Amino acid sequence: MLLKRLEHWDHVSFCRLFSRSSSKFCSSASYWLSKTADGPLYLLLVLSLLAADVADADRFGLLLLVAFALELPLYLLLKNSIRRARPAQVLTAFTQPHITPSDQFSLPSGHTAGAFVMVIAVACCYPLWLPLALLWGGGIGLSRILLGVHFPLDVLAGAVLGTAAATIGLFLLS
Repeated sequence: MLLKRLEHWDHVSFCRLFSRSSSKFCSSASYWLSKTADGPLYLLLVLSLLAADVADADRFGLLLLVAFALELPLYLLLKNSIRRARPAQVLTAFTQPHITPSDQFSLPSGHTAGAFVMVIAVACCYPLWLPLALLWGGGIGLSRILLGVHFPLDVLAGAVLGTAAATIGLFLLS
């Protein structure tokens, strides 16, 4: 009963949010924001910080390395074990997502998981940047819904996964 209610809430919330993304501006902004959470950009950021000799860049990079080494296998295990269908496969009233997802399943959101690994790393190494990092991480999650490739609970699961992986990474490095 509870799972059915959660699923219903998830579907209704998705439909409400996605219906607001029909403008070209919203879908384009969501697309480009989502692109900032693509994996190679994290490496570019760390290399840039190291090259600029920014304080704590080595600690930041090591934390990201350890956290992503934990997050990625867990993400793949969860995604391929749970095998939750994406919104376009489940909702009959839903037409098409704004992008083609990189894989078949939706839970958890990998972009959101990666973004929250970054949020925790920023909180640890560059706390003054935390408010901006939180806005960005939340924006990544929202963008994945607005693009039509994830339900809200997929995004929440991704945020929990990324936060947990980075927190465990911090513990392992301390």
